[in-house]
Amino acid sequence: MVTGRRRILPFGSGGLLIELEELDAVLGLHAGLAASVPEGVEEIVPAARTVLVRFDPRRVPAQAVRAWIAATDAAASRTDPDAPEVTLPTVYDGPDLAEAGRWSGLPPAELVERHVRTPWRVAFTGFAPGFAYLVGEGWDLDIPRLDAPRTRVPAGAVALAAGFTGTYPRATPGGWRIIGTTTAPLFAPDAVVPALLTAGTRVRFRPERMRVELPSPTTTTTAASAPALRIDGPGPLATIQDLGRPGAGATGIAVSGAADRRAAALANRLVGSAQTAAVIEILLGPFRATALADRWIALTGGLGAFRIDGRAADPHRAVFWPAGSVLEIGPLVTGLRAYLAVRGGIDAPRSAGSRATDTLAGLGPAPLAAGDEIPTGAEIAGEVPPIDAVAWTAPAPGDVTLDVVPGPRADWFAADAGRMLSAGPWHVSSAADRIGVRLEGPALTRIRAGELASEAMLPGALQVPPDGRPVVLGVDGPVTGGYPVIAVATAESLGRLAQARPGTRVRIRPVG
Repeated sequence: MVTGRRRILPFGSGGLLIELEELDAVLGLHAGLAASVPEGVEEIVPAARTVLVRFDPRRVPAQAVRAWIAATDAAASRTDPDAPEVTLPTVYDGPDLAEAGRWSGLPPAELVERHVRTPWRVAFTGFAPGFAYLVGEGWDLDIPRLDAPRTRVPAGAVALAAGFTGTYPRATPGGWRIIGTTTAPLFAPDAVVPALLTAGTRVRFRPERMRVELPSPTTTTTAASAPALRIDGPGPLATIQDLGRPGAGATGIAVSGAADRRAAALANRLVGSAQTAAVIEILLGPFRATALADRWIALTGGLGAFRIDGRAADPHRAVFWPAGSVLEIGPLVTGLRAYLAVRGGIDAPRSAGSRATDTLAGLGPAPLAAGDEIPTGAEIAGEVPPIDAVAWTAPAPGDVTLDVVPGPRADWFAADAGRMLSAGPWHVSSAADRIGVRLEGPALTRIRAGELASEAMLPGALQVPPDGRPVVLGVDGPVTGGYPVIAVATAESLGRLAQARPGTRVRIRPVG
């Protein structure tokens, strides 16, 4: 659908991607949409050439959202003189400063001088929590990304790429060319506004001659309740997860939360906890813990031998776990992730509004370690059900069906790409975690060359890098990306994929 210079593209069953011709148009439309958000629209995320509108199709039909977008006038997109201005003290000592100068045709000192003189503003945030994409008035230097991204860019790095300046709030992988380091605290997850730099903020860089240590992040401490369990052996990875951080994509924060939401919700229901309560997500096992107080528990998801003090216990039902007894979950024989719910939920400090561990961004509690003593909360929904008919079983070994709906960039691929996507065969590769699952199979042929300007992503997006093999983004996946999305997995089938081990065959089935 084309509306003037806008092209509205489907992005899964609850998303629409509006494609525009230039960044000013993006910023103007984003401002216009944000001024009149209808019921059912949950998130509006601007990027370099697009605006993603995410909505709940159970509350508002897609056609109504399309009509709202088409009827919205773009607001003035020039820099607001009343917008807040932030000064970033910066040491210009980056490892790529000389190379960036060569790309720009300027000596490093002149490049720095121009960077300092330029009035900047935040166009949008993404990639990582608090990562800001800044555009500069009169800045026309299009410096390319590194050919091979770094595995670690230090916190506070100030970098250049594709006409933008970027600021890295924490250590992450990245391919931008680093020209310096700012000493400003860019992201504080427990603050009312976690990101220092938000869309529209005016920014000035102030050169510093000497390196100043970054201030330590402030933390809010609360009185902890008495611990209810002790972790004796967490296995390869055990994390605390809840429903995550939906609706925060515009600040670069991923959804996160339980990878198999259905299994986590069932575990909470079985012990009478609220659906918002945090659980323990256990990868593969084995897992071992000791009860420090009497508690009701339930185990769902992938399953292995489940014992309390050596006696077999039943999964998919509430089980009493007496103080002093030892819980053991053997290596999982079905599925990839098990969920342990404790009545009242796992108590842990909230970060950006959630107790979930985000393995990509580093938000939330650290992965559980032997010796950790964990308190439980008071998120109670009702009594422990004496009988609960569980119309759901553990993941069975065998194929996984991934239901997909159209993605916004199918026209980047050859005409037979949709058929190849359905025909496969596809298998889960060893590159599979909470961030994404790479599928091994036939290469999908791209018919458009070059990079796609960074645009918003959603869990379940099937991104296709240049080698043609799709990567299905998981709950901890990045909120922006530069690879075209050919399709989007449904939420239910993304949960199924979260239980698929490397080597599992995946059948991709279009459903819309």
